Amino acid sequence: MNLPNKLTVLRVLMIPFFVLFMLTDIGGPANKWIAAAIFIVASLTDMLDGKIARKYNLVTNFGKFMDPLADKLLVSSAMICLIQMGRLSAWIVIIIISREFIISGFRLVASDSGIVIAASYWGKFKTVFQMLMIIVLIVNLGGVFIVIENILIWIATILTIVSLIDYVVKNNQVLTQGGM
Repeated sequence: MNLPNKLTVLRVLMIPFFVLFMLTDIGGPANKWIAAAIFIVASLTDMLDGKIARKYNLVTNFGKFMDPLADKLLVSSAMICLIQMGRLSAWIVIIIISREFIISGFRLVASDSGIVIAASYWGKFKTVFQMLMIIVLIVNLGGVFIVIENILIWIATILTIVSLIDYVVKNNQVLTQGGM
């Protein structure tokens, strides 16, 4: 197993520890900081594994499958924890997770037709803002940061919708020619 794939597996293995610190009191007042640190490290492995895989030509089928899955598991786990903690509305999480299911379906149909759909800049911006939103919501600093939290929630939600529309418009041939 190459280094990018090990980083992807590490990201998946970090998720239960992240959830543990998000939803229990095992670390006391440090829980939110530990959870935020785990989330940040896991998020950085997402960026790092892709860069290493492309730079050193270490792209594998395992990585193509597991990397996006690991990302979705991490972000979805975080947002579901934030719902339980009363930090994020369920309807926002439903929009974000629904977008991920739709895009995954598109990619599946496209791959069956021999089409590779790369991530767009909108999708990358969406990911960055979702991760920033999650980090700010985890650390929960209150005060003026509540305004920042709300701005990040709205930006992440809007970018999720925009990236979905962009994805569907740019790849509508998957629907029309892919047999759906």
